Amino acid sequence: MFKSMIESARTSPFSSPFHAKCEGLKVNENRTIAAPSAADESCEFGSGKYYALCGLGGILSCGITHTAVVPLDLVKCRIQVDPAKYTGVFQGFRLTVKESGIRELGKGWAPTFFGYSAQGLCKFGFYEVFKNVYSGILGEEKSFLWRTSLYLAASASAEFFADIALCPMEAVKVRIQTQPGWASTLREGFPKLMAEEGVNGFYKGIVPLWARQIPYTMMKFACFERTVEALYKFVVPKPRADCSKAEQLVVTFCAGYIAGVFCAIVSHPADTIVSKLNKEKGSSFGEIARGLGFAGMWKGLVPRIIMIGTLTALQWFIYDSVKVYFRLPRPPPPEMPESLKRKLAAQSSS
Repeated sequence: MFKSMIESARTSPFSSPFHAKCEGLKVNENRTIAAPSAADESCEFGSGKYYALCGLGGILSCGITHTAVVPLDLVKCRIQVDPAKYTGVFQGFRLTVKESGIRELGKGWAPTFFGYSAQGLCKFGFYEVFKNVYSGILGEEKSFLWRTSLYLAASASAEFFADIALCPMEAVKVRIQTQPGWASTLREGFPKLMAEEGVNGFYKGIVPLWARQIPYTMMKFACFERTVEALYKFVVPKPRADCSKAEQLVVTFCAGYIAGVFCAIVSHPADTIVSKLNKEKGSSFGEIARGLGFAGMWKGLVPRIIMIGTLTALQWFIYDSVKVYFRLPRPPPPEMPESLKRKLAAQSSS
């Protein structure tokens, strides 16, 4: 099975969208900048090493960034589960520090780090796998024409498995952050939740987690891929091949932030329900949704936009930086295949 997946990746149109031969860019008579070559890459596109290092990039990008914004996440969760007490971001920070001290803002960092590291491994690693496998199934022309649907399908498939890895740590994190006195550390909270609710307690939020994370990830990847494509086409004044790695990473960061804003909006109602569900024992997804009402589901949206926008931009920046550091293949945005150009030209001339 794995051999066929790797072979599909190698023949995928996303592995090498450009087919033109590059001889190098001549700047002056005494200096020539050579175009990048496959010899500069540390591994073959679609190989086991490629996917493993992509997974490592996902671990670093998600684990580090989510842990860095734990204070904002804690305040956001408290606004969602107790809006009468925590009325806004700055008021929430002040009240939290006043009642429990500055260390309270770091509550839940351990389950956040381990949970989102596992999620990042599956999210980014499996996305690369599914994108290349699906594009291999579709073929070069359909992969280009249906590339947005391809990004959506690959990211949804990857996030399905990523949430299974995340859910136990997410359940512990939300309880630590929103139930004063329940537990203060992962070492205390994990066995306590197991004793109170069994394995079901770790996964009772899996459905709303899928409802939150799958639309979020679909938007995150599809919006990012198309935004990168649009930035190089309409904003960046030179082709990607002529940009330095630093310039390419700036484009990555900008596209990631734009994608993050849309991610926060489409996934926020489910995020609010997840926070309430993990706080209130014995409640169901539907009961929480009815109790909150439409307006209640949007509590805490502003801090989440700030958090997710920054998070998503940093995640893509770190992930792409890992690819640069390990010299992984980084194909440029896809271009229309020559065979499709000929077909369209033939249709227009007939």
